[in-house]
Amino acid sequence: MKAPIRIFFSFLFVLFFTILFSSFQGEPMSLKFKFPYKQAGLTERQAAAHLLSRFTYGASIGDVDAVLKIGLEKWFMQQLEGDLQDEALDTILSQFDDINLTNTEVENKYPRAARVLRMAIKDGTINKDSVNKGDQVAYRKQIKSYMEMNGLKAPQELYRQFINQKILRATYTNNQLRELLTDFWFNHFNVSIIKNQCAPFIPAFERDVIRPNVTGKFSDLLLATAKSPAMLIYLDNFNSSGQPVPVAQKDSSLMDGETRVKKMQVKKKQGGLNENYAREVMELHTLGVDGGYTQNDVTQAARVLTGWTIAPMGEEGYGSAMKKLMDRVGIDNLEKQGFVHQGDFLFVPTKHDNGEKTVLGKRFSANGGYEEGVTLLTMLAHNPSTAKFISKKIATRFVSDQPSPKLIDKMSKTFIKTNGDIKQVLITMVSSSEFWNADALREKTKSPFELAISAVRSLDAKITQPYQLFSWISKMGQKMYYYQAPTGFPDRGQYWINTGALLSRMNFGLALASQRIPGVKIDLEALNNNHEPESAEAALTTYSKIIMPERNLDATIKRLKPLLKESDLDKKVEKAANTMGNDDGMAIVKNDKINKKGSELAQVVGIILGSPEFQRK
Repeated sequence: MKAPIRIFFSFLFVLFFTILFSSFQGEPMSLKFKFPYKQAGLTERQAAAHLLSRFTYGASIGDVDAVLKIGLEKWFMQQLEGDLQDEALDTILSQFDDINLTNTEVENKYPRAARVLRMAIKDGTINKDSVNKGDQVAYRKQIKSYMEMNGLKAPQELYRQFINQKILRATYTNNQLRELLTDFWFNHFNVSIIKNQCAPFIPAFERDVIRPNVTGKFSDLLLATAKSPAMLIYLDNFNSSGQPVPVAQKDSSLMDGETRVKKMQVKKKQGGLNENYAREVMELHTLGVDGGYTQNDVTQAARVLTGWTIAPMGEEGYGSAMKKLMDRVGIDNLEKQGFVHQGDFLFVPTKHDNGEKTVLGKRFSANGGYEEGVTLLTMLAHNPSTAKFISKKIATRFVSDQPSPKLIDKMSKTFIKTNGDIKQVLITMVSSSEFWNADALREKTKSPFELAISAVRSLDAKITQPYQLFSWISKMGQKMYYYQAPTGFPDRGQYWINTGALLSRMNFGLALASQRIPGVKIDLEALNNNHEPESAEAALTTYSKIIMPERNLDATIKRLKPLLKESDLDKKVEKAANTMGNDDGMAIVKNDKINKKGSELAQVVGIILGSPEFQRK
């Protein structure tokens, strides 16, 4: 056989086996497990609806049929992979130019007010003796003009883009579970815009640290958050060094969110040891409050993590003094002296406590440098207490406010067996009978964010002003990214539901259905194939089934019917909404274009969205 022919057939041989291997490799792990929904007495359609209620921000029209077509297990695996094409969403997000900026680019483009002033004084645009004196209107105009001339923007503009993208991603992404998990892990490793110093770094924290790691190894996620500028600044580890500054200790398990915040704000001597991050990484991020650590372990862990700080970012931003050192000496020479530079993270050996330490019985020899911090975090990530704490928190979010010990034990064993593989823990959870039993169905209460997003998804809304939804969500009690305590928002229904909250939720539902939220457009008749129901009662039945598919709604419809006779409900809602104020950009549109029948239909749909049944998932 001639050489060219041999080469040709060899190529075909390799190509054949490559395709064959790829076909096996492409088969998801769905064949390795089967959902036990039939044993729980659910039909396949009911099971699909349950999956959608827990692993998306709410079912859109046709979603149940789409899940059935793919197959329940395959659909879930597809969502776990989280790599479906999102061209439409990408097009929508392209209008937000700055959500993909690096931390350094953010520092250069969105400097805080004090830094802008220093720059303006340095450039001679503003006389330092005129600051806060004379005509303040003229002074602010000078600052604004200086920023525009130099291409600078106020940080609030960045936060607005960031919030807008969160709402749009949750509403429109095909990778719904990835967004839910991004929200879950961000809340677990909470950082807050309230703390101005870390706020500009939060977009990159979510984008580069949280989202890429939501279904990976927990140890990778933990280490990534520990090195993030947002976390390093939020919990003050970026300036921790030396010996501890004596402070009155309090059992952190007894702290509420407000007490935690006050403790975080206690000023320490310059260069002292700061225990904030060491405490929270044990109690909130890994072991849990009952994880078996002591105050001495916290102090020792804080010593291990000294020198973990942020790399220089921006022309005159954080770490400018270190930048001069790095430029003068050279990073290669510094690394030979024990410095570690990884992206926006920097380990500074001169700030590190080089003494011997012991944490949870583990001895750290003297002069361990950067690696002892990695060892500590890895040890915490693989601790059995962490396996139980994380498993319970995941089950609380996706199964029940009070998940069964049996389920937590199953998930914990998987966590330990797979070295903290989040994807495998989720598979164990959703493959368990506890996920499908009657007690878990619609047991969870939607947070305000989940309520708003599920509402716009169920109505196939077109959103052009997402910040209007953020304003409503904030009024309902969940101002995303602004929760001040490191605990993150609680994940139990009792936190969200009270008399005032239920009124706000009903007001939101009616305002949305009546198209009185600017920048959010819906077509109610199109949801019913442009068929107009014969009566309000018929509309209640029809649209309840559209908005809440595969549920037994007899009791709900019976409960809601009396509300259809409520006189002037539409006007009462408009009045209630307007009394909520219009700060943060919230507004109400007086929609005179809706005719009487359209108004009745909007009222019916609004009542459905505000009903107790729609609050559940």
